[in-house]
Amino acid sequence: MPMPEVTSPTPSQNSVLAFFDVDNTLMRGASAYYLGKEAWRCGIVGWRDLALFAWHQFRFVAVGENHKHMTTARERALAIVGGHPERTLIELAERIYERDIVPNLWPETVDLTKEHLAKGHEVWLVTATPQFVAEVIAKRLGLSGALGTRVTALDGVLTGELDGHVLHGAEKATVARDLARRLGANLAECWAYSDSSNDIPLLSAVGNRVAVNADVKLTNYAQKMGWQILPLNRAGLKEARRRVKRQAKTVRKHGQ
Repeated sequence: MPMPEVTSPTPSQNSVLAFFDVDNTLMRGASAYYLGKEAWRCGIVGWRDLALFAWHQFRFVAVGENHKHMTTARERALAIVGGHPERTLIELAERIYERDIVPNLWPETVDLTKEHLAKGHEVWLVTATPQFVAEVIAKRLGLSGALGTRVTALDGVLTGELDGHVLHGAEKATVARDLARRLGANLAECWAYSDSSNDIPLLSAVGNRVAVNADVKLTNYAQKMGWQILPLNRAGLKEARRRVKRQAKTVRKHGQ
């Protein structure tokens, strides 16, 4: 699968990466829904598409991620961008961020990204969300970058066809390993955060795994494996931040 361009500093064996899922980990709900809603506002899709996105959002918030339903929503979200200039979709993503994503961010998880940055780590979003949306979220939160589902573009216009695969399940682990290799990071020292059992491959790829706001299957698996389970409350956040401060390797930047 083609990898996004990495604009980080020259690779160093001192690099530590922290990977964060987006939907129901960094924010409440499914980001694909907000893409669909904004597309409806702009007249790109109709009421039927909006209703479909709304149904998937309801299910996601109420009962957690369902692979079949979320794949349908994501594929539709990617399809609706076909024929539109990349610049237009980036502007759409900026509006989504301000109007829909900011009010739904989990402050506890956002604070954890800042804790990792303070330790000198690179913080990357790894998500099935379209790349152009994920990049806006990462940039606005001051993170290192984002790995998202990519759509093919020709002469600056998105075709609506995938460039590679939907970044889901084992695909997340693959791109995380590739990025760690390119940046010279030891995966045993890296971290990953997710709410979904679909991300067990990603969590298993690193040495420090945290189940955030976890679904039942991931909770059971994390308990069995002895992984940290983080409830999204003040006590859980306090413990998680203590663990990062206490156990995470501090990376010194050149010149420091």
